[in-house]
Amino acid sequence: MMAISFRGVFPILPTPFLPDESIDVASCGTMVRRMVEFGVDGVTILGVLGEANRLTDSERAEVIEACVEAAAGNVPVVVGASHSGTKASCELAKGAIVKGAGAVMVTPHAEAVPSDDKVRGHICAIADATDAPIVLQDHPGSTGVHMPLDLVLSMVAEVPTIACIKQEALPSPPRVAALKAKLDRPTPILTGLGALYGAFELAAGADGFMTGFAFPEVLAAMVEADADEAFNIHHQYLPLIVFEGQPGVAIRKEIFRRRGLIAYNTVRAPGAGLSQTAAEQLDHLLTQTFTTTDIQQRITPGTANR
Repeated sequence: MMAISFRGVFPILPTPFLPDESIDVASCGTMVRRMVEFGVDGVTILGVLGEANRLTDSERAEVIEACVEAAAGNVPVVVGASHSGTKASCELAKGAIVKGAGAVMVTPHAEAVPSDDKVRGHICAIADATDAPIVLQDHPGSTGVHMPLDLVLSMVAEVPTIACIKQEALPSPPRVAALKAKLDRPTPILTGLGALYGAFELAAGADGFMTGFAFPEVLAAMVEADADEAFNIHHQYLPLIVFEGQPGVAIRKEIFRRRGLIAYNTVRAPGAGLSQTAAEQLDHLLTQTFTTTDIQQRITPGTANR
C-alpha cells in the first residue's frame, strides 16, 4: 500500500454521470488523470460531492475501480466509506481497500440521542475492520454531529490508524490551531468547506486541503506559498470560491465540465441541476477571473488575469 503523507491537496472529486444518470466511467478516468497532471497529492472520491449516498453498491465499486486504475499508482485514492450503520461502514471500508484505495474517509453519524461514546464506538469499529489509514472527517454541516475537541483528540490518541483529520467544524481556523496545539502525535490536518477560509486555515497550521474546489492547482499554490502570498492568491479567487460553494453540486460539476474533466454536468435525482441564472452568472465570473486564460489547462495563480 502506498505511503500517504496527507499534506498538500487531495481534491474531492464529483461522480460523473451520463445524461441517463448511469456512471460515466470514461470521465472517471479522464478526471483522475488530469488531476495528476495538475500536480495534486492525492484524490478523494465518494464524498458528499461525489453523491455517494445516491449510488448503489455496484456503482460504488465501478467508480472506485475506474479511479484507482486511472491513478495508476501516481497518487493515492482516498475513498469515502461513511454510512449510517457501523457494520455497513466497516464493509464499505474493507471493500474500498480491496479495490485499491490507499485510505478511507469516514464520518460519525447523527443519532436521535447524541452520544460521544457512540461516535467513538463507530470510528473504532471501522478501524478494527481494516488496518488502512483513516481520514476522520469532522463536518457537522453534513453529518449533523458536533464532535467536541476532546473527543477528536482522544480518538486520535486511541486509534493509531487515524492518519489525518479533515477539519471542517466552524470556526475552522481556531479549531485547526487548537488541534495542532493539543494532538499527542503528529497528525496532518486537511481542511475543506470549498477552501472558503483557506488562507486563514493555512495560517493557523493546516497542512493543506481536501475539498472540492474545481481548481486544485490554485490550492496547491496556496499551500506552497508564504502566508502573505497565500492570502493574495486566496483573495484573487475568493469570488469564485464563494460562488462555487453554494449548496448542491451542480455549479461545481459544470466547472468540471467546462475544464474538460467530465463530459456532462448531470446531477443524480433528486439533486437539482444547473439553473439558467447560475449558468449566466458563472459565465460572467469565469470571464472576470480568467479573461482569456484557457481553464482546461493548468492554472498558474498570479498570471490568470494577464
